[in-house]
Amino acid sequence: MKVLIIGGGIGGLTTALSLHQAGFEVSVYESVPQIKPLGVGINLLPHCVRVLTNLGLAEKLADIAVETQDLRYYNKHGQLFWDEPRGRHAGYLWPQFSVHRGNFQQLLVEEVLRVIGKDAIRAGHHLASFDQTADGVTATFIDRATGKQLGQATGDVLVGCDGIHSVVRHNLYPEEANPCFSGNVLYRGTTSMAPFLTSRSMVMIGHLKQKMVVYPIGNVDGNGKQLVNWVANLREESTQMTVRDWNRQADQARLVDIYKDWRFDWLDVPAMIAGAKAVYEFPMSDRDPLPKWSFGRSTLLGDAAHPMYPIGSNGASQAILDAEALTQALVEAATVFDALERYERQRIPATTQVVLQNRQKGPDQIMDMMEEAAPNGFKHPADAIPYEDLKAVMDRYRQIAGFDRETLNQKA
Repeated sequence: MKVLIIGGGIGGLTTALSLHQAGFEVSVYESVPQIKPLGVGINLLPHCVRVLTNLGLAEKLADIAVETQDLRYYNKHGQLFWDEPRGRHAGYLWPQFSVHRGNFQQLLVEEVLRVIGKDAIRAGHHLASFDQTADGVTATFIDRATGKQLGQATGDVLVGCDGIHSVVRHNLYPEEANPCFSGNVLYRGTTSMAPFLTSRSMVMIGHLKQKMVVYPIGNVDGNGKQLVNWVANLREESTQMTVRDWNRQADQARLVDIYKDWRFDWLDVPAMIAGAKAVYEFPMSDRDPLPKWSFGRSTLLGDAAHPMYPIGSNGASQAILDAEALTQALVEAATVFDALERYERQRIPATTQVVLQNRQKGPDQIMDMMEEAAPNGFKHPADAIPYEDLKAVMDRYRQIAGFDRETLNQKA
């Protein structure tokens, strides 16, 4: 069986490795002429690290990533009100990693070329259209810059892994509206700086009208510094942005001024922002969940299927879980059609819950809970909100997103 994978991002490349390991023939078609290590930091939760470990990537991933030790929530005054261990420190059988997205994608590219073959990725091939019959699917490709026809490819299955602006999804749902803008704008950067807290801590500060997420994505170097990823989240509903664009530079000085009072004894936020080489703005957007991903011999995966707000560290993780589920379905089902139906029957309910929960702030809703309960700070967090109320929110999200420790560890 031959599978055509449209998109050479994290979801597409992981799908290629997973399907190849299971004995399928795969080809990856990527629109850009050269896959470059772009982006900033992402988190990989234990449920998807399990999948990557089964693909033989654990040691290579550990070499380029930081194994997250703990997650901490602080209010805007820098007061700690929730902390928990993460990954293996929390008793999972697999770690949680923080990593530069581009470095992780490059690792996957190298692994695909090494394991599957040097021709496994066809860069510069933009999907123009595809046609299906009872016997197969034919994809037509062009050079996106020139419009030149690049030929066709045929296969048994076509998987759209081509992101929130997916060509495959548009072909399946031509009348679908544009992505939904949340009213929040993310400002992202990386800064080489002295380690903070444990040097493996991930922190959330503030509330969802003004929030900061900070975590290291590089280990401490010989100069005592490490690369730290940070994301400022500001409620800016008047901003006229409807399209995700990672490459739009932001006003760094304005951002430093907004966060000028966030100087804590454990982290100087304005200095961290000022120390970044560049800051990029990103309108936080998603799409409404779909009732169906699979039509005939085609289906969707990752952001093409379920783009979600980057809350709870689940975007890349859910794409990797999709890859495992699709592979298992194609291995076990009697026909392609049965397999794709089984795949979406498993993954649509799971990912829909995450998309909708992230719209409701996911685990980060505890930040707004604390801001509402104690806007001027507290002597002890339990005086503002009982520990059990915060724990209930965090535990529920773990269940929804599929990384409840006891359930996950049973999959060893």
